Amino acid sequence: MSESGTPAAGSARLNTGVAHNARVWNYWIGGKDHYEVDQQVGEHVAGMFPVIREIARADREFLGRAVRFLAEERGVRQFLDVGTGLPTAENTHEIAQRIAPDSRIVYVDNDPVVLMHARTLLTGTSAGVTDYIDADVHDPDAILERAGRTLDLSRPVAVMMLGILNFVLDTEKARDIARRVMAAVPSGSFLVLTHPTHDDEVGGAGQIPAMEFWNENATPPITARSGAEIARFFDGLELLEPGLVSCSVWHAGTDSPATVPQYGAVAVKP
Repeated sequence: MSESGTPAAGSARLNTGVAHNARVWNYWIGGKDHYEVDQQVGEHVAGMFPVIREIARADREFLGRAVRFLAEERGVRQFLDVGTGLPTAENTHEIAQRIAPDSRIVYVDNDPVVLMHARTLLTGTSAGVTDYIDADVHDPDAILERAGRTLDLSRPVAVMMLGILNFVLDTEKARDIARRVMAAVPSGSFLVLTHPTHDDEVGGAGQIPAMEFWNENATPPITARSGAEIARFFDGLELLEPGLVSCSVWHAGTDSPATVPQYGAVAVKP
């Protein structure tokens, strides 16, 4: 890990006086890596928009199903997980390396608390490799350059962008980030993405006031987008069945989980 990717560097950037997404998300899914301010903001948002806890759990469960599907059914052995969040049970490398011990995983995040927990993410099988990059999604070129030290970018990669492009407020810029990352990986690579929506048909209208409160009281600022806008992140790629749907129902089996206002999809680069 480079000097800028050390826990000491993370400590220097840590601000415990302002709620931060990674820590609040950890609070919503029942974790312990958060501060009082994160709990306060998390409770207020949940009071405004109670389904947020279901969204957090559904997003995490989607990650597990997507990684298992790609590793088992599509033979993917390389994962670039951008916007990792705080480590918890069933992280990407744990799922992938349980299926294929030689899997290679690179995590990317720029939250200092995530950085201080990076050593947890760097444990894996002796046959495989896990690495962590302290980098910002707004700088995809830096991510790709550093990921290329661990991943073979001439071979297929599953690019995981779960709940991360919603922190890129300019839609064209967010689309460009997805396009640039996918342009750097070969045919047979995948884009795995989730994103909050304000679409009424999946119950997203309540996201708007909750996000307004968030943007006034926490960091980083966030935005929801329509399904049509989110679908554009997959331009040039082929969506796998069932397409862009609530992440809670993607490959969820027969238990008919409740729909949440967070879209999810997996697409392959032809």
